[in-house]
Amino acid sequence: MEDRKFAVLIDSENISSKYVRYILDEVTRYGVITYKRIYGDWTSTQSARWKNMLMEYSLLPVQQFSNTVGKNSTDSALIIDAMDILYENRVDGFCIVSSDSDFTRLASRLRESGKQVIGMGENKTPRSFRAACSVFTNLELLIQQEDEEDTDTRVEIIIDDDQPAEPVKKSIIENDIASIIAENNDKNRTTGLAELGNRLVKKYSDFDVRNYGYSTLSRFVGELDRFELREEKGVLTLRLKNSGDRRREIEAYAREKVASVGKSGMEMASLGHWIHAGFKGFRVKDYGYSSFERFVQSIPGLEVIQGKGSSRIVKISD
Repeated sequence: MEDRKFAVLIDSENISSKYVRYILDEVTRYGVITYKRIYGDWTSTQSARWKNMLMEYSLLPVQQFSNTVGKNSTDSALIIDAMDILYENRVDGFCIVSSDSDFTRLASRLRESGKQVIGMGENKTPRSFRAACSVFTNLELLIQQEDEEDTDTRVEIIIDDDQPAEPVKKSIIENDIASIIAENNDKNRTTGLAELGNRLVKKYSDFDVRNYGYSTLSRFVGELDRFELREEKGVLTLRLKNSGDRRREIEAYAREKVASVGKSGMEMASLGHWIHAGFKGFRVKDYGYSSFERFVQSIPGLEVIQGKGSSRIVKISD
């Protein structure tokens, strides 16, 4: 199978030169680089550090004079070149390297044309640009050891009110994984580690286990208490730990609580409180249900009836 071809377009006014080797190495994970262009005002002393990298990494410099003070002049040149390359249809994807939200619309347009868009930027990169890319990688993650503090005096770009984005909370990722497993269980399908990684990246373009201190997805998932990794015919799969036993415990507990209040039953909200208190991390989606009421209705020996107003009552079934 022929390698996918990528155009790498770098905004030198918005990215430190210390990342260049890591940028090019990262793109080779996806395919081969056929365009390597870097945009900036090469007459400016602020580009001095980048000039040393041009020949070493065979980067094609594109000159763009700064006609307006305080404005990133590379934006328009990079965007025009990207669209020209798109219309030539000689690449399968683009890597846009910038921490500037001004490239959000460009990334969306390239994806609309069926191209993969790899975004790379520093931690300050706004959520809007991250979300517009197929995949986004924080450049800081690509450096394995701390570099000397970058002391260049390049122009800082003011990014309106679009705030830098923090990595998605680990607890949210954990809940998403549980939902994916439950969804596949409903379809009598196992959940492979490769499928899981692809779905997480589709949902969060900047998802990267290195954000959480791990080098592999298997290590990341393996240390989450709710899941169990297994190898089946050389393929890593995962499932919820003891989900069947835990469900039976929850069902028995629910019947016991409802029976303890007599024939009148108890409000569903109260039952929900008891179950969440008694079973840490309980989520109905882990068992394939979209609501707590649906889950309770599935428990043998219980029924749900209408109470006063909008309340719902759970009682022992006749």
